[in-house]
Amino acid sequence: MDLRFLTPLSPDEQLAHGLPAPVPMAMADRVRFSEIDILQHVNNKAYLDWFEALRVHYYNSHFRHHFAEIGAEPRHVVRNANIHYAKEMVLGETYLTTARVLSFRRTSYTMEQQIWSGDLRASMVGVMVFRTPDGTSGCPIPESLRQQFIDLDGATEDT
Repeated sequence: MDLRFLTPLSPDEQLAHGLPAPVPMAMADRVRFSEIDILQHVNNKAYLDWFEALRVHYYNSHFRHHFAEIGAEPRHVVRNANIHYAKEMVLGETYLTTARVLSFRRTSYTMEQQIWSGDLRASMVGVMVFRTPDGTSGCPIPESLRQQFIDLDGATEDT
């Protein structure tokens, strides 16, 4: 099976390319020269860029429409993130970036993201917060999105 780059992969494609289990969002890409550091492996900042690019795509394709009912799109911010670098990557290597929501609260959710290239190369768990459009307070997650977190991601509600 050919690997499709920069396009969400189906569960079958994810499994065929080495993920242990499918996730709601996974996309493939290849390490570029501009992502290599002086030690000839991927610079740590590149992983952050890869996580951010997939997180934005996931938001735009799966979250954004849930906020149409409130009339104005909320701010979507990273509150904190914990990154674990497991194994270095090199020029030309192909990889899959994954994302899934683990849990949610009233105005925030916890997302797990991973980078795979044969095996796990890096992982990140981050807390994302929805703020009102003016940024002055938390924006409640619409019920339809809360249900999607449960149905699509298998997420749980934190109390």
